[in-house]
Amino acid sequence: MKVLYSVIAEDAQLRHDGRMDVHGIYHELYARGFPARQDKLTLVTTIEWDASERGDIDFSVNLLDPGRSPVLTINAQTQVEDQYAVHRPARTQMAIPIDGIVFPVAGTYEFQLTVGETVQALTPIYLVEDEDAH
Repeated sequence: MKVLYSVIAEDAQLRHDGRMDVHGIYHELYARGFPARQDKLTLVTTIEWDASERGDIDFSVNLLDPGRSPVLTINAQTQVEDQYAVHRPARTQMAIPIDGIVFPVAGTYEFQLTVGETVQALTPIYLVEDEDAH
């Protein structure tokens, strides 16, 4: 398994032609105080699979707070097939909408992908305290 990319965006849609439309990529959020609530964000990632990784694959995505404690866990499953493996490695594209997330404190949060025993860091997001934030 290899993560090709991972970003946080306002919105993303998978297209029928294998492309993804991603809108409003960002890396930090500003809040007047904490805990801070974000109404919506979308975690976008694409995973490329090894030839030995096929079938139903369970995975989880955790959001870790600055102290490395989980704030959010998403458990899911993907179906990995050889449909296009002649031309390229099999891959899974994901646009995961997350609504109403609460960030307890300021600092660096990190999304983390776990597949079996493999743990892969995804994109971080920085929560910044700013009294002028809207």
